[in-house]
Amino acid sequence: MKIQVLGPLHAVADGTAVTPAAGKERQILALLALHPGRPVPVSGLIEELWGSRPPRTAHSTVQTYILRLRRALAAALGGPGRPDGPHRARRLLATGHGSYLLRIAEEDVDAFAFQRAARAGHAAFADGEGERTARLLREALALWRGPALVDVPAGEALRVQAARLEEARLLATERCVDAGLRLGRHSELIPDLVELTIRHPKNERLHAQAMVAFYRSGRQSSALELYRALRRRLVDELGLEPSPQLQRLHEAILAVDPRLDVLAQGGRPTPTFDLYAA
Repeated sequence: MKIQVLGPLHAVADGTAVTPAAGKERQILALLALHPGRPVPVSGLIEELWGSRPPRTAHSTVQTYILRLRRALAAALGGPGRPDGPHRARRLLATGHGSYLLRIAEEDVDAFAFQRAARAGHAAFADGEGERTARLLREALALWRGPALVDVPAGEALRVQAARLEEARLLATERCVDAGLRLGRHSELIPDLVELTIRHPKNERLHAQAMVAFYRSGRQSSALELYRALRRRLVDELGLEPSPQLQRLHEAILAVDPRLDVLAQGGRPTPTFDLYAA
């Protein structure tokens, strides 16, 4: 069974789509998929579905949802000449002691494939392997088809999981850009960075990367305007000045600091945002 959560929920068993249409069944499947091979207590499922005020029938209702999921799995796993569909479904979506368990491996869920590739990419960046960093992180980010769990009603547990995944996605994006800048690909990064700064209008790290990309592409005025626009937003909406790192980067652009043109070289790689850290 393969399950995708990095975008709309999608589940396939033996080549047949088994993604449930009902919202609460989608919640259960998503929560189980994010704990592959590990039991999820019924109490955790109830809290995810109804929060702190579950109905009196919560336990029996969860059992009904599990039964429906198993029926869909049985239909997919049975197929022509396979009368053991129900048995395989019960083994795949197993009942434990006060819990349910989806018997799949981490590699069957796209979120874990992303995390594995992202970890390897971050390690490659720390080792100064720019090309490998960019390749691994591009592979990791290519697994995303939209916001995590975008079409799944989310209780507290799934909201936390989705937020954690989105933060990991953003970090992988930033590090992939860092690798590209270190390799001298500033001009080709500009379209993506423009989009990213629009989507994340207060993210100083992305703005620092875009400023450096503009500067290295001979567009000093665009880099300075990007800083001014960010500063206005931070002051007007939050009452904050940009961070010292970003202020020093702005000053370096004004001064045409030659360090801004340094590309890949020996030593420990520095994220763009930390180029002018104290």
